[in-house]
Amino acid sequence: MERLKILVVDDESRMRKLVRDFLTRSNYTVLEAENGKDALDIFYAEKDLALIVLDVMMPEVNGFDVLREIRSSSDIPVIMLTARSDEQDELQGFDTGADEYISKPFSPKILVARVEAILRRSGKMETEQVLSYNGIEINKAAHNVHIDGKEVELSYKEFELLTYFMENHGIALSRENILNNVWDYDYFGDARTIDTHVKKLRGKLGDKGECIKTIWGMGYKFET
Repeated sequence: MERLKILVVDDESRMRKLVRDFLTRSNYTVLEAENGKDALDIFYAEKDLALIVLDVMMPEVNGFDVLREIRSSSDIPVIMLTARSDEQDELQGFDTGADEYISKPFSPKILVARVEAILRRSGKMETEQVLSYNGIEINKAAHNVHIDGKEVELSYKEFELLTYFMENHGIALSRENILNNVWDYDYFGDARTIDTHVKKLRGKLGDKGECIKTIWGMGYKFET
């Protein structure tokens, strides 16, 4: 599946790198701009952008002015970032046409979740997608898994566990988070059941089982 393309606009290189790294791990292609003028140049040059993450406070052309120009010709989803938590700023952002407004500092994982929610609502993200990393391919619609082209039989929970790992590629996941997301919030069993399922899953994945890393004292991370 072709990666969706996201433009990240911020005059702080450290912030751009933080957002870029997390979006890239989530299988997006990321373009960067360090000011409003460059952002508009990229916006007009790239016809297949799926979403823009746009900082408010930038020199010369601020985020509000960039958004106004974008909205004159496009309804592309825009998430605005600001270092200020002023209510008037937030209202101005929504009045100008922002889809979401996030105050700094923020959790990059929350930003990615907001990005994915907006893309789903806008119809740009397919919900029945194929996940593929390092020869492991999951077809969520068909509910099957292939390793280097060969189908592997997994139990329902093993399939859900592997899907959750791959959807959070590169992110350390606590046992509590895994329980809440794979076994649901109403599960009251022992968290060690995760370790049992991970052991079985690794065995079925063969050499690819090494992609599931143990984070001692915390949980697991899927990393290729």
